[in-house]
Amino acid sequence: MHDIHVIGGGLAGSEAAWQLAEAGLKVRLSEMRGGGDATAAHHGDSLAELVCSNSFRSDDAEANAVGLLHQEMRALGSVILSQGDRHRVPAGSALAVDRDGFSEGVTRTLTAHPNITVVRERVDALPDGPAIIATGPLTAPGLAGAIGAETGRDSLAFFDAIAPIVHRESIDMETAWFQSRWNKGGGSDYINCPLTKDQYIAFHQGLMDGEKTEFREWERDTPYFDGCMPAEVMAERGVDTLRYGPMKGVGLDDPRTGRWPYAVVQLRQDNASGTLWNIVGFQTKLKHAEQVRLFRTIPGLENAEFARLGGLHRNTFIRSPELLDRQLRLKSRPAVRFAGQITGCEGYVESAAIGLLAGRFAAAELTGRPLTSPPRETALGALLAHVTGDAEAETFQPMNVNFGLFPPIEGRTKKADRKRMYTDRGRAALGEWMAALA
Repeated sequence: MHDIHVIGGGLAGSEAAWQLAEAGLKVRLSEMRGGGDATAAHHGDSLAELVCSNSFRSDDAEANAVGLLHQEMRALGSVILSQGDRHRVPAGSALAVDRDGFSEGVTRTLTAHPNITVVRERVDALPDGPAIIATGPLTAPGLAGAIGAETGRDSLAFFDAIAPIVHRESIDMETAWFQSRWNKGGGSDYINCPLTKDQYIAFHQGLMDGEKTEFREWERDTPYFDGCMPAEVMAERGVDTLRYGPMKGVGLDDPRTGRWPYAVVQLRQDNASGTLWNIVGFQTKLKHAEQVRLFRTIPGLENAEFARLGGLHRNTFIRSPELLDRQLRLKSRPAVRFAGQITGCEGYVESAAIGLLAGRFAAAELTGRPLTSPPRETALGALLAHVTGDAEAETFQPMNVNFGLFPPIEGRTKKADRKRMYTDRGRAALGEWMAALA
C-alpha cells in the first residue's frame, strides 16, 4: 500500500514525507501522537508541532547561514518554509510563525496530499523495507531500544529547555515598549521590558536562588545544549552573562529616558493575532510557581498571565558521523534512513532540512535516479557533511548551521565581506547543483 514508511510527524518527518510524495511515491507517515500516545514536550497531535520557540531564526540570506538555509529550502519546495512564510508573524529580521496556525497548516497540507497516508500509531521496531526514521529527540522507548540494538551504541542525549509564553493583554505597556534591536525588520517587532542595575542584580539573584526542577537519577549526567541553555544556568556563569546575552540593552531606546537600559527582557510575538508573546532567551528549569513569582518582578510583567510556563525535556540523538553514510542511510541497514534532530542537528530549520534531504535521497533511489549530495558550499551541503562524517564521532554534539561548517573562503578577505562571500558562493553552488538535476 506504500512505497516507503516515514516514522515521526515532526518537522523532519513532515518534510521528508512531502518531498517523497511530490516525487510521486506513496508514503505511510506514522505519528504516535493522536493514537493514544504522547510525549513529555508536545501539547497536541498536529504534525510539525513547535515545542519550544516559535522562531526559525534569521531570515537574512545575505549574511546569515540559517537565512541561506531558508532560501535553499524554499528553492527546493520545502513545505515547512512554505507554511512558515504563510503563517509568519512580526519578528524583525527573523522568521517567526504563529505556532498553531503553522502546525495546522502543515497537517492540512500533508493529509490532503493523495500520496500521503497519515496513520496515528506507535512504531516499536525498525521497518523491514524502505523507511525514514524522523522520530526526533523524544523517540518512544520501544523504537529507541530497537535503534540501540541495531547500532550497538548507547544513544546520546542532552537537555532542551522551553521558554514561557505570556498573554499580551497582561503586559504593562506604560513601562514596556515596542522596538526591534537597532530598529531592524519592522522596527517595532519586540516588546521590551527595561531593568535598572538594581533590578537586574535582584533578578539575577532570583534566578540563582529559585527552586529548580530535580533531575532523575538516569538524567544527572546529561549535558545541556549550548544553543538552548536555561537562563539560570547562564546566570551561574557570572553576574553579567545574561546582560551580555539575551538581556543586553544595546540598540534599544527606552522612550521614558531616551537611553539604552542597563538590561532588558524581550518578548516576541507567538501567534498571528498577537495575543501571545514568548519571553526571548528565557528557557528555564525553574519550578512553575517560582517562574510566576520571578518573572512578575520584571518591570512591565508585574501582572503577567502565562499561557505556558517553561520546562525541560531530554533529547536523544545517534552518533551519526559513525553510523550514517553520506545519504543518511544506516550503514548496517541501508534501507533505513534517519532524519531530523535524532541525527544530531539542532534547530527547527536544520531538522526540516535533513528531512528534506532524506526524502529526496530516498525518492531518487526508489525511482532509479541517483542524486548527488548538495555541494559543501551550500548550507544544506555543509550541514549534511557535518552530520554524516565531517564531525568527530567521539565528541559529536548537536549543531546549528553556521559558517564554521562551510569550506573556508580562499585568499585574504575583509571580515566585513566574508559572510556575504559565503552566501554568494552558496547560492551559485546551489544553482549549479539544481541545474544539473534538471
